[in-house]
Amino acid sequence: MARETDLQRVIDGGLVAVVRFADPGPLVQVLHALADGGITVAEVTLTVPDALGVIREAKRQLGDRVLLGAGTVLDPETARAAILAGAEFIVSPAVNLDVIRLCRRYDKLVMPGAFTPTEILTAWEAGADVVKVFPADILGPAFFKAMRGPLPQVKLMPTGGVDLTTAADYLKAGAVCLGVGGQLIDPKLVAAGNFTAIRDLAKQYVEVVRKTRAG
Repeated sequence: MARETDLQRVIDGGLVAVVRFADPGPLVQVLHALADGGITVAEVTLTVPDALGVIREAKRQLGDRVLLGAGTVLDPETARAAILAGAEFIVSPAVNLDVIRLCRRYDKLVMPGAFTPTEILTAWEAGADVVKVFPADILGPAFFKAMRGPLPQVKLMPTGGVDLTTAADYLKAGAVCLGVGGQLIDPKLVAAGNFTAIRDLAKQYVEVVRKTRAG
């Protein structure tokens, strides 16, 4: 898909699931559960053993049902490998201008991580599609509201500590979407193979986004 179409899909869904677990074995099933719950945008972090293998297999099984990305990408070489494995977007914990340039070259979404106004603007000016504010729980929703004044054009995604109690506050403060990790993909649920519970959690997050935007 074209980058603009993928970006609109991210914004419309409002949620980017951050899939991270020590064992790659159950993660394709986790992605199925997320999709069943209505979350159809997910990044597999490259801290997962054989993360690229997970992306390939998930792409094979799920096709276009889920927009798959790679997370915790630290350099352009890794970004290119992830794109060749099937990743449609790249997420990083920090601003790496070479990663941003690589993604633009391949016409793929890129979401670098930033923490300060200077880092946010640097990432945006370099071509970021969405700037991931990480770790968001240290800054809180008030930071996003403050950024709307000087930087209303920048699309911001809080990641780190976003949960069912804070999700609406971040959206009301101006976040275009939410990065949700362990609060959605609970390691205990994954270890127990309780994919039904993960699906049900996904439905709850989808409903929070729907209600907040409708209200």
